[in-house]
Amino acid sequence: MPTLTKLYSMEEASRHNTNGDCWVVKDGKVYDVSTYLDEHPGGDDVIIAATGKDATDDFEDAGHSKTAREQMETFCIGELDPTSPAIPELEIFSKKQPSEIAQKLKDLTKQYWAVPVAAAGVSVVVGFLYLRRK
Repeated sequence: MPTLTKLYSMEEASRHNTNGDCWVVKDGKVYDVSTYLDEHPGGDDVIIAATGKDATDDFEDAGHSKTAREQMETFCIGELDPTSPAIPELEIFSKKQPSEIAQKLKDLTKQYWAVPVAAAGVSVVVGFLYLRRK
């Protein structure tokens, strides 16, 4: 009797990309390596960088041992759904329509430019008054 495994889309796997919740896709299988991040000899950054894509080439290029490959199987939680798109759709922003973050930054710079200008203006006035007294 075949073993039933849970199917995950690449989009779903790519959402798990933090230190506390990290999934990696390799050879069509999905691995939850969240508990292994602190123990990974290459550091957690290497694994987190491999989220959101098929990490098979990265894993193979690193030259992992047979023991590492066997250990990797203990983290398997399912398989990649072959019917889902390989890469999640990216949000595309137009230069004419600034993103929310860019708009907030722009508003923030407009709001706080007055403080340094006022400080510089007061300094100039005080300087002129000081020089006039001498």
